Amino acid sequence: MTEFWLISAPGEKTCQQTWDKMMAATTRTNNLSVNHKFSIPDLKVGTLDVLVGLSDELAKLDSFVESVVKKVAQYMADVLEDSRDKVQENLLANGVDLITYITRFQWDMAKYPIKQSLKNISEIISKQVTQIDNDLKARASAYNNLKGNLQNLERKNAGSLLTRSLADIVKKENFVLDSEYLITLLVVVPKTSYPDWQKTYETLAEMVVPRSSNLLFEDSDSGLFSVTLFRKAIDDFKHKARENKFTVRDFQYNEEEMKADKEEMTRLSTDKKKQFVNLKHLESHFLDSTSCGFLVF
Repeated sequence: MTEFWLISAPGEKTCQQTWDKMMAATTRTNNLSVNHKFSIPDLKVGTLDVLVGLSDELAKLDSFVESVVKKVAQYMADVLEDSRDKVQENLLANGVDLITYITRFQWDMAKYPIKQSLKNISEIISKQVTQIDNDLKARASAYNNLKGNLQNLERKNAGSLLTRSLADIVKKENFVLDSEYLITLLVVVPKTSYPDWQKTYETLAEMVVPRSSNLLFEDSDSGLFSVTLFRKAIDDFKHKARENKFTVRDFQYNEEEMKADKEEMTRLSTDKKKQFVNLKHLESHFLDSTSCGFLVF
């Protein structure tokens, strides 16, 4: 990591003489450092009382600006997620990397007019950084909500057959639908119990349709079977299934609900990807907050 020091040197008759003396002391004989001029315009310094009064405020503002710069960088890392190795290349100021920006720093006369008093300039900086912080909080909150909702849906579509969503597993043809008397249930059976299921499912309750069970899906531990029976036998079947360590999933095939869930997943994924588009906005925030940091310093 490159380390930078901002230093002031005792003044000679001209700034150039001061620069030449510092260069001679630090680079020409012993290569202690690589030096760059850090140009600061002639500001309205005011009286000593004004400077003393500003010192505490500027110290607080400096800490605040630093915290906002770190928040912007962290939020950018959060948005990039698996591409965090690209964070550094996105942390740009005026389109250049931070080292270039620091070593070629120029005061923005338009944003921070030097005809203004130091107090006014500090207030301009404080207002700007506060706006950045508020915008960042709103964006971070919206992003975290979006991310949380998407993760909840993703969790529903993953994990054990005992808990995961079945919407992307089952098909319409797996069910007896719109029947007054018959219903299709979905049962999770441990793989070690497949033989027991095949032997017993028709006799777990009366009115189970013979040879109606089909294996629809399986993971590393269990399989999802369908079975069709008369509606009046549901409670008895569930009770006997539980005794045999077969788990009847509480599931009703509803095409509209399943379609809505898939559309919601697609929408959330799309909205999350849109956050990458906002990186340019974050870069602008990073530039502004970084600039403010140097101005306060």
